[in-house]
Amino acid sequence: MKAIQFYGKNDYALTDVVRPEIKDGEILLKVKAAAVCGSDLRMIQNGYQGVTRETPRIYGHEISGIIEQTGRSVTGYKPGMTVAIAPNMGCGICDHCIEGNTHLCSQYQAFGINIDGGFAEYVRIPGRAVSQGNLMILDESVNFSDAALLEPMSCVLNGQSRMKMNLNDTVLIVGAGPIGIMHALLARARGASRVFIRDLSEERMRQCTEVCREFVPMYGEDLKEEVMKQTGNKGIDVCIVACPSGRAQEEALELMSMNGRVLFFGGLPQGKDK
Repeated sequence: MKAIQFYGKNDYALTDVVRPEIKDGEILLKVKAAAVCGSDLRMIQNGYQGVTRETPRIYGHEISGIIEQTGRSVTGYKPGMTVAIAPNMGCGICDHCIEGNTHLCSQYQAFGINIDGGFAEYVRIPGRAVSQGNLMILDESVNFSDAALLEPMSCVLNGQSRMKMNLNDTVLIVGAGPIGIMHALLARARGASRVFIRDLSEERMRQCTEVCREFVPMYGEDLKEEVMKQTGNKGIDVCIVACPSGRAQEEALELMSMNGRVLFFGGLPQGKDK
């Protein structure tokens, strides 16, 4: 089968590899869509632990596809089903796994991170992922590209669920990339009165208004001045920093209203701490 193998920092190639064979309790998925995450780009640009010429890896954790084959003991799934994949698997018995936070498990595995992922024609779904419910059965009418975006959208939902989002909150999204747009759409759906968008790129902010004309782009060099002008000096109820900028994180704290909440969504890669 065709796959993109990664060997290290900016070192990868489209190549032929052996199609995975599944064991009893496992599933073989025919990949139909695998979206590119910011995490993928960082691993490509900076390399990732354990990924070498001798031990290559297939990235890609935002995956949808069709079940090609099931192991003999697999129940609830059958060939031909359309599914999306939740990428993280835990041990299943530690406190984090029991709480549903499998990505915090000390033994966690994830497609496209420390096991092979979806930048290939087929991907093997281990028995642990099958038993933990990592496959979400979808209606056949669902677009595969849309289905692949369920993974990042679920991360957005998880992040917002950790905050207390109230009806009629004013929300500021800093960073108008795909994740920022998802945050903006979800905030609007959850009843935000106004959703402001801030990005270094005015073109990106303009594109956001094309997605939803109710989004309000924040132009001008002095963001705090603009925020206070737009909110009658009250400040922002919820600020979501959806970009890898330490400066944006620091500035967010100065924009908040009384009892305001800040969500730092995403980390700061090396060199992005300013």
